[in-house]
Amino acid sequence: MVKFLIIVLGVGWLLGQLIRYFLRTKLAKFAQQVAEAEREQRRAQQAQSRRSEEVHVDFIPKDHDRKRQKDIDGGEYVDFEEVKE
Repeated sequence: MVKFLIIVLGVGWLLGQLIRYFLRTKLAKFAQQVAEAEREQRRAQQAQSRRSEEVHVDFIPKDHDRKRQKDIDGGEYVDFEEVKE
């Protein structure tokens, strides 16, 4: 009976150590995968923010060049008063 109890305790202890080892390795691998996914997401967001800062013109009206060719030497000065209510 004592022999059986010692064997059961030894096997239980050994299984506990093995389970702990495998859980640590699996959790470490999972944490590494999560960290890598987060890095990839940050890279994608940074690339997206860089792309959103750029300006792309899809349509330029035909009369745009004619408006730009006019030489504007100045303008009329308009005097104004600020009205406070």
